[in-house]
Amino acid sequence: MTDVLTQPRPIRLKGRSFLALALTPELPFEDWLVRLDDLAARSAGFFLRRPVILDVDGLDIEKAELRELVSQLNARNVRVMGIEGARSSLLGADMPPAMTDGRPAGDIEAPAAEEPAKKSGKAAKAEPVETAAAPASPPAIHTVPSMVVARPIRSGQSIFFPEGDVTIIGSVASGAEIVAGGSIHVYGPLRGRAMAGTMGNASARIFCRKLEAELIAIDGFYKTADDMEPDLRGKPVQIWLEGETIKAATLG
Repeated sequence: MTDVLTQPRPIRLKGRSFLALALTPELPFEDWLVRLDDLAARSAGFFLRRPVILDVDGLDIEKAELRELVSQLNARNVRVMGIEGARSSLLGADMPPAMTDGRPAGDIEAPAAEEPAKKSGKAAKAEPVETAAAPASPPAIHTVPSMVVARPIRSGQSIFFPEGDVTIIGSVASGAEIVAGGSIHVYGPLRGRAMAGTMGNASARIFCRKLEAELIAIDGFYKTADDMEPDLRGKPVQIWLEGETIKAATLG
């Protein structure tokens, strides 16, 4: 009996997924880091306490170059939690671990015709089926999942809903962020960061009663506060993506 009671309890291991930014550096790294510094300067705290995956797939680089890049990112308070697309010879014990099978978010290829509708955020197109005896069935209706948050989002808070649309009944404070796989609706001032269409949905939009955002993004393409049209600040606005260009216009 004593032996049984004094046996150590087993360690419980659980799987858990988190949202991380994927950075895709370009050669030469010096020029790319300058552009990264520009983004960080125009959106203070954008990388603060945010896990990052470094995607180097397809880059012809040496181990020393990758180590130096990670070092430069660490010096900028960009926390690289893993490296994707790197050959095993490029990694070592002093480097972040290799990452594989990450779920794509933004800047991805259009899904194939057979992809499920849930991944693309669009309704599936059913092929017509002829039947001899049974009457035709009504077309299926695809419902996009949505999340409604009936409270303001305070600074430092984050709402993450990759399955569909997010509606905020209230304001989004500076330093807060909304991340949605679909569109984002803010019935109040939008002062923080809003990232829509993060699962590759280029048709997603951002709507807000009062545009004062630090950063807006759709399908991986972004604009910071300094890039936004001054005449749209403080007004009800809708934001959408045309090609690789973010467009915005007042509502009403």
